[in-house]
Amino acid sequence: MIAVTGANGQLGRLVIDALLKRVAASQIVALVRTPEQADELAQLGVELRYADYDKPETLNSALEGVSKLLLISGNMIGERVRQHTAVITAAQHTGVTLLAYTSILHAATSPLLLSEEHKATEQLITQSGLPYVLLRNGWYNENYSGGIAGSLAAGTITGAMHEGRIASAARADYAEAAAVVLTEPGHVGKTYELAGDQSFSLQTLAEQVAELSGKTLMTNYVSEQQYAEFLTQVGVPAGFAALLADAEIQANAGWLNEQSGTLSTLIGRPTTPMGNSLAQQLTA
Repeated sequence: MIAVTGANGQLGRLVIDALLKRVAASQIVALVRTPEQADELAQLGVELRYADYDKPETLNSALEGVSKLLLISGNMIGERVRQHTAVITAAQHTGVTLLAYTSILHAATSPLLLSEEHKATEQLITQSGLPYVLLRNGWYNENYSGGIAGSLAAGTITGAMHEGRIASAARADYAEAAAVVLTEPGHVGKTYELAGDQSFSLQTLAEQVAELSGKTLMTNYVSEQQYAEFLTQVGVPAGFAALLADAEIQANAGWLNEQSGTLSTLIGRPTTPMGNSLAQQLTA
């Protein structure tokens, strides 16, 4: 049995879709906090099990009979190491034979503030004695394409990434990579630095949007603090806004511009260009 945590989430749902192309639905377990919101998965034949990172007592039963587990990192910044520890402990107790974890690019050395909890989780996993594979995901295209409507309305794309570039890929590309390591042999003990084949800067992003939309879009370069304030103004929680602003500053130093091509090699095809994700968003 293959289990996926956070199966109701954006990445988790895509991982389930990718797994369904590789194994029977009866071999997939969707671990969710709100089973009543996962009826669509149940209709596909996927088994739903209640699992809550904050309720460790739910995890052993949720992992019963599971051989391979994808631990998708939680979204509660500051609480993730505690939550991940509960899942790792349950995986040890239930005899999981492969634990895959969605980390962040170059987690062990990255200066990104977002990397700190990932680094700590990776250390817990490697010290747990469990067979593992680390999926160090780069940025998603959707991190930028998802907010493009607001940028078009304002006539500008605002960011702190001045001359930096980000090698992003579609969320579905990373989901497919997870499905590969969960269903194919030869990945135990591996650490994969995953990113898109192509990179973009704030300027090239603005140019792509302008070309696709037919509307002029300017770039508005701001400081880290100003960008964090901008993000809070558009509804991003202050703590997370600070982390995203820090990430753009670190992108200027190349920390999000991975050029190894590992993701496309793993999934056996080119990664999804940012232009495709922008076009999809603009026509939605």
